[in-house]
Amino acid sequence: MGEQPIFTTRAHVFQIDPTTKKNWVPASKQAVTVSYFYDSTRNSYRIISVDGSKVIINSTITPNMTFTKTSQKFGQWADSRANTVFGLGFASEQQLAKFAEKFQEVKEAAKLARDKSQEKMETSSNNSQESGRETPSSTQASSINGTDDEKISHGGPETAALMSENDKLKTTVEQSNTNAKKLETELQTLRDSNARLVDALTESSANVEIWKKQLNTCKEESDTLREKIAELESQCEKANVEKERNSKLTVRVQELETELQDKEQELENLRKQAEIIPQLMAECESITEKLQAAEVKNKDLEDRMEGLQVDIEDSQSRQGNMKGELKKFMDVLDGKIDELHEFRQGLSKLGLDN
Repeated sequence: MGEQPIFTTRAHVFQIDPTTKKNWVPASKQAVTVSYFYDSTRNSYRIISVDGSKVIINSTITPNMTFTKTSQKFGQWADSRANTVFGLGFASEQQLAKFAEKFQEVKEAAKLARDKSQEKMETSSNNSQESGRETPSSTQASSINGTDDEKISHGGPETAALMSENDKLKTTVEQSNTNAKKLETELQTLRDSNARLVDALTESSANVEIWKKQLNTCKEESDTLREKIAELESQCEKANVEKERNSKLTVRVQELETELQDKEQELENLRKQAEIIPQLMAECESITEKLQAAEVKNKDLEDRMEGLQVDIEDSQSRQGNMKGELKKFMDVLDGKIDELHEFRQGLSKLGLDN
């Protein structure tokens, strides 16, 4: 029949670090199949696990092996032939319990198989010893005429072979006992390491709780800061709107100042034109009076313009009222300019007439 699987499960496979003999090294990246195999020809049991094309567990179970549960979902056993310690991490406590129960069954079966093989060897050894005892009596007659070499040639080889096998078995047993002591020492070391790991895990769990509380506090502070940032952004938007309004008003005031300068320049030009014709002043007293009256009014308008300029420089908040005053002023100025044009036309006509 050959080797057949008798039990299969899935677990994460680990091996003890060969240098430190304390830390676990993962042998598989994920949970893999772990199976018990029975070889009927050799009457032996093995635990085998393959990850892809790589064999990560090939452990022959012997009666000296012990499977130890180190936590609710983790177990381990030492293999002296492979010179390592295997560890299995299961998804549930039930899977670990089933695997441990099967390990104990297979271990008992391996022990029975060893005992049977030892009984067979002892039986064959006893039979060979009895046949060796009977040989001298049956060959006593022949030994009278034979030599000692002929006596040994009849029963010696089988006895020598059995004795060598017994010596080998004694050596194997002694080596197994030595390995068992080493494994017990390593097992105790692993238990101590696991105890330290459990303490470290407990401490880490406590630290995780503290870190969670700190994280919640940080989240609350972050939410508060986000709200403050949102309020500041809204305030900044309002400030930007006000800045835009102020910039528009400033541009409008500059435009009005430019227009006012243009009007002043026109008025200055009119004054120059009026100074060119002094000889006509005597002939047009009535027109001069009008001109003087216009100049007085212009002076008043200039005073008002200066007052408006001072008001514009002092406070931009009164720009709305200033617009109305400027509009009125512009209307008056346009009227005066029209009067000046009429006056100029009259002067021109008078000059032509003269």
